[in-house]
Amino acid sequence: MTAGFGADGLEADYVVVGAGSAGAALAARLSEDPNVSVLLLEAGGPDKALELHVPAAFSKLFRGAYDWNYDTVPQPGLEGRTVYWPRGKTLGGSSSLNAMMWIRGFAADYDEWADAAGPTWSWDALVPYFQRVERTSDPADATQGAHGPQSVEHQRDPRPHTAAFLAAAAEAGHPLTPPNLPAAQGFSQTMVSQRRGARASTADAYLRPAKKRRNLRVVTGAHARRVTFAGVEGDRRATGVYVDIDGITRHVRARREVVLAGGTINTPQLLMLSGIGPAEHLAEHGIDVLVDAPDVGANLQDHLVAGLAPAAKGGTLFAAEKPAELVKYLAARKGMLTSNVGEAYGFVRTDVADRTGAPEGLPDIEIIFASAPYVGEGLVPTPAHGLTVGAILLRPRSRGTIRLASADPSAAPLIDPAYLSDPDGIDAETMLAGLAECERLIDTDALGAVTTGGWVQPEGGEHMTPAERAELSMRRYSHTLYHPVGTARMGTDAASVVDPELRVRGVAGLRVADASVMPTVIRGHTNAPAIVIGEVAADLILGRRI
Repeated sequence: MTAGFGADGLEADYVVVGAGSAGAALAARLSEDPNVSVLLLEAGGPDKALELHVPAAFSKLFRGAYDWNYDTVPQPGLEGRTVYWPRGKTLGGSSSLNAMMWIRGFAADYDEWADAAGPTWSWDALVPYFQRVERTSDPADATQGAHGPQSVEHQRDPRPHTAAFLAAAAEAGHPLTPPNLPAAQGFSQTMVSQRRGARASTADAYLRPAKKRRNLRVVTGAHARRVTFAGVEGDRRATGVYVDIDGITRHVRARREVVLAGGTINTPQLLMLSGIGPAEHLAEHGIDVLVDAPDVGANLQDHLVAGLAPAAKGGTLFAAEKPAELVKYLAARKGMLTSNVGEAYGFVRTDVADRTGAPEGLPDIEIIFASAPYVGEGLVPTPAHGLTVGAILLRPRSRGTIRLASADPSAAPLIDPAYLSDPDGIDAETMLAGLAECERLIDTDALGAVTTGGWVQPEGGEHMTPAERAELSMRRYSHTLYHPVGTARMGTDAASVVDPELRVRGVAGLRVADASVMPTVIRGHTNAPAIVIGEVAADLILGRRI
């Protein structure tokens, strides 16, 4: 054990809680400075399972050992259903469990962050960080990086149906564009966080290259209970974290700072367990209040998706588990098992956006395509040959919360995304407009050539009107697209949970670096910006900038 980690190996200059998309990047970058020691704590185990590395197998991990296995509270807007929220519980976090879609959003999304949290978070300021992160195959734009640690590649073996979907988009009048442009994005084949046909998580991109550094220690199976503090009211400083390791509660000590990178659910939970949160709520659970911070756990935003699944004639991912496909994958990293399932997508602006004054030129719906019927929230086997054409609500007006169920750190928190709860009903109206666009795409000649006219979901859909299919899909079958953000939002205002340098207000020596700091959800997918947040946090902590 190096001297930098104390006699018991549980003391370091920086303690990072959570080895996910942001946490892995943050810990690796901090450890580039040989003069500091970094201790990275991860509640899950090492990322050993084959399914963590085979792209098309990600849904096999749901409800398993590598998943936090969360569910929302019942959602009135979704027929009173609870919605399953998988979150990665292993090295790489949700980057080890996600669908590997590398979709950065729009420059305007980040400029909106800058409006809330200052110029550090503008698009122009973040472009060098995206470039530092990415190793993009065939960059289509100057803002895309080509030499970073995170591999971003073209799909190796997409299904023919994906080309048919893109042809359908063109037939319907949508532009086909390269992915990840700063503006004016249309429909694209998905770029994926893969390397030579295998998943490339942040454990692969950041932690494995850094593992030989003597100043970085990674501890798995370490469940954080609460942050510890020294000092008196008005002058409190984080000193470490109480952590359960092998059934024993240990005190991990931080000489300089503790950084929470547990994500949009676990970070606000840990803050509240540590006495930082809404005072009334903490008192209900018998937790002493260190900082009355009402916005901890508030401002929860997520992308809701509702998919239509027409039956297909064959050749879909329904056949992905055949032995021949496993042989093809193991021998050449080719075939259906290289699929990320969501092989194409596109951005559209509905008339609802125009009527409600949404910023000009920006979409309010993303259309997602899969060469498989993605049903049952991914928890059931693919039932038949089919496709999915889904509508994603990009900028929900609804806001939800994360709240404690109890003061027991092992108890799952209460997750309430409050889907479709905005008082004006704009979220539901926008989703229905998005599903109408899905119907238009399904009705094109291009997709008609590969579909049968029947429906996998909604079952019996051929006997319904498009409006009936849309309403049923939205209310009964919609689910998360796995992009929760905002529960420890950053801002320049005094009510924000963290300041523009990600420091938790009201205490010293404590920061947050994960998707919970995003003040608004981007019009894209959240893995790429979460990694960027980890990169920026490292520079803020070490006092450097690109």
